[in-house]
Amino acid sequence: MKSRSFRVPSTIHFGINAVREAGNEAKLLGARRALLITDQVLASSGTIDPVVESLRDAGIATVIYEGVNSEPTSSHVREAVQRFQEERCDILIACGGGSPIDVAKAARILATNGGVIEDYMGFNKVGRQGSPLIAIPTTAGTGSEATMVTIITDTGRDVKMLIGSPFLLPSVALVDPALTLKMPRGLTAATGVDALTHAIEAYVSVKSQPFTDVLSLSAIRKISKFLPQAWANPENLTARSETMLGALQAGMAFSNSSVALVHGMSRPIGANFHVPHGVSNAALLGVVMEFSLMGAPDRYADIAEAMEINVKGLTAMEAAHAGYETVAKLICNLRIPTLSMLGVTREKLEPVAAKMADDAIASGSPGNNPRIATRDEIIELYYAAL
Repeated sequence: MKSRSFRVPSTIHFGINAVREAGNEAKLLGARRALLITDQVLASSGTIDPVVESLRDAGIATVIYEGVNSEPTSSHVREAVQRFQEERCDILIACGGGSPIDVAKAARILATNGGVIEDYMGFNKVGRQGSPLIAIPTTAGTGSEATMVTIITDTGRDVKMLIGSPFLLPSVALVDPALTLKMPRGLTAATGVDALTHAIEAYVSVKSQPFTDVLSLSAIRKISKFLPQAWANPENLTARSETMLGALQAGMAFSNSSVALVHGMSRPIGANFHVPHGVSNAALLGVVMEFSLMGAPDRYADIAEAMEINVKGLTAMEAAHAGYETVAKLICNLRIPTLSMLGVTREKLEPVAAKMADDAIASGSPGNNPRIATRDEIIELYYAAL
């Protein structure tokens, strides 16, 4: 068997009140002054209060940067680095969805390695480890608390930059399902399907491996079963917990295998139409999954079984298609919007579709797909997703 690496945060706390471990973990990392990166909604709603209290109880001063909005940009990174350096902080704490965590990851490497974040677009361009980073997700979707990648929008070029390095992996992840209780239904659905996309793509990726396979299938099983329950009853803490555990597992899986065609196509949508990353992934999953089935029917059949579909007596391709139909039905039931519902009309798509397809291919992710899509096929899939 080919040798493969598997990297996750050195410490993961999962469960109710995991967030209250922030102070203890920061102290173990030798911190004295923390920069807490979040957004205004979480800051004003009191969501970050347990983090600040835990840090205070551990004797760690806290500076708050709440400038991140729905999509992380190079401007956010510059501002966060400036605050980190001006306030002489020695640890980063990220509390929020994927955006604050992605900004914290980028700020971490920039504060130590210098330059601008655009210098690090691509993989393995980071020379040195940065300051410690504790990641605290408030959504069950991105899995960013356990990944080695960050996605930052270059506002000058309007390009979503994928940056990957082992030095981006958080030191500690505090995964507390109670933090997701205030999520609105639409966000629960979009982030949950985003996590399901991570798990599916990690499993069918040509770079999958035994460790990631186990995590991917477990994530698919949990998310497909419990996400509808969390959406239907937002206060169902058991469903929230299982969905969040699935999202964490999916993050660990795709970080160590890869994502594929959905993610490659998703990033240009965000760059051109400013659709949040998780939402565009969710909108693309159905059409891309149907396109990809013939490339790995056995793998997609495994996915169907993980979703507890009765595949007895079916061929691999029949089982794979049954899995696709179940995913498509889930997306419909959760009221995931199509691209046209998100404002991506045919008229708006036509002038940029070819460049979007080129950008998708250039990202490298489509090359991991079990069925390789040509430029023209990617353009057709964009139109199908409308």
